[in-house]
Amino acid sequence: MAKIISLANQKGGVGKTTTAINLSAALAKEGKKVLLIDADPQANASSGLGIDIRELSATIYECLINGIDPQKAILHTDVKNLDIIPSHIDLVGAEIEMLGIDDRETILKRIIEQVSAAYDYVLIDCSPSLGLITVNALTASSSVIIPVQAEFFALEGIAKLLNTIKIIKSKLNPSLQIEGFLLTMYDNRLRLSSQVYDEVKKHFGSLVFNTVITRNVRLSEAPSHGLCVMDYDASSKGAHNYVSLAKELIKRG
Repeated sequence: MAKIISLANQKGGVGKTTTAINLSAALAKEGKKVLLIDADPQANASSGLGIDIRELSATIYECLINGIDPQKAILHTDVKNLDIIPSHIDLVGAEIEMLGIDDRETILKRIIEQVSAAYDYVLIDCSPSLGLITVNALTASSSVIIPVQAEFFALEGIAKLLNTIKIIKSKLNPSLQIEGFLLTMYDNRLRLSSQVYDEVKKHFGSLVFNTVITRNVRLSEAPSHGLCVMDYDASSKGAHNYVSLAKELIKRG
């Protein structure tokens, strides 16, 4: 049975999509069967894995709004064991269109139930908002990874996300857990980075991943080549970080 994990933070620019791409790829390279669902209208997770979003006839939008079979939207990526349901800019209007659908908070859960048996992990890259699609993702998930940027306003907005998780847990998905807080854009040279890590650790304790994602040029460059960082530069710090994170996640079970 697949473990379904959302990557969520309504704050933009925290490394959420970078983590979705590279954690998915690292898990796949550890021999796990992985499905990445791109639930962000910007479709950066799709293009970052080499998918030409202009050529797509079926995306997560068609699954959510038109009820198409999700098997028709699944694409194989160049990473062995890693498949993706891509996104499209049309998804930006989906939340309005979903308002007229019964049980609208569980549409994505029903979609995932049709395909999850083939995978060990299903990862959902959420948009930087707490809208209906993110609610759908959290309702469908076993757990949530919260990327937190190692900068001054790191904890800004986290309370709102935690409150949303609490509401979803009480009303829609009692089994939803926080998988962990992931420190991203960590700079060993800056005292601020270690201070932010200590602050997050003080608040959330064992929920904070031991692995941190350091600032890395190769990590930034990889998506423009349609590659995960392990295929772009396997010797880079970014590649080592995400392999370490995948192993830590697997070990957590």
